[in-house]
Amino acid sequence: MKQDLDRLQGTWTIAALEMDGQPMGAIGDACIVIEGSRFTSTGMGAEYAGTIELDSSASPARIDMKFDSGPEKGNTNLGIYQLEGDSWKLCLATRGTRRPKKFASPPDSGIALETLVRGKAVPIAPKARQAKVAAPSGPATVFEGEWQMVSGVMNGVAMDASTVAWVKRVTRGNQTSVIAGPQTMLNVEFTFDPSTSPASIDYLNLHGASKGTRQLGIYRLEGDMLTVCTGAPGGARPGEFTSAKGDGRSLTVWKRA
Repeated sequence: MKQDLDRLQGTWTIAALEMDGQPMGAIGDACIVIEGSRFTSTGMGAEYAGTIELDSSASPARIDMKFDSGPEKGNTNLGIYQLEGDSWKLCLATRGTRRPKKFASPPDSGIALETLVRGKAVPIAPKARQAKVAAPSGPATVFEGEWQMVSGVMNGVAMDASTVAWVKRVTRGNQTSVIAGPQTMLNVEFTFDPSTSPASIDYLNLHGASKGTRQLGIYRLEGDMLTVCTGAPGGARPGEFTSAKGDGRSLTVWKRA
């Protein structure tokens, strides 16, 4: 009878991901390759590698991922897993030493909940990728181009570093898209006024549950660093660059790519 480590050998595509209670949907060509007791993870903003240890006798079954290469080098993620045919469910604590007890990713927990399927990812066609980026509209502004996320706080909850690493902001004319892997998290038209104190920026949501609603915000642009704080859709404009639990604000920092 095959052991779980034998059954895990090969390439697994990340079909869905949830971080800190935030569903991220499918993650494009992100995958984990298992060779012996070694793993390599790609497509999540950087390449990660290390070794895995399994305990299939535990309930739920346990997994330890020990990183020896990449941004997490020297760290160990404790987790649980479920392996059913060509489907692998993985729940990992990306920070701390407390192993998850169930397959869930509560807000501000640092827990990643992944669903993987056997096989190599199918690359997203170039046209499909382009469709996720805001189309040029109006003249270029000081925000023009691509920005890499440095940090993010949503409704008082800090985004995990492993999620931040693959979120980018793309601005063309007066439209901005925020993209995480293959998923467009935000697509807006914007106006801004640098003469106010702090400088103001207003969004009109073009897609999603908030389509048609406005978000009022403030921004700070210092060289290649951009800080944006927006209120909840339809809510008041923030007066300072903060995001506390329950206020509905988003506070993000970006570096020009």
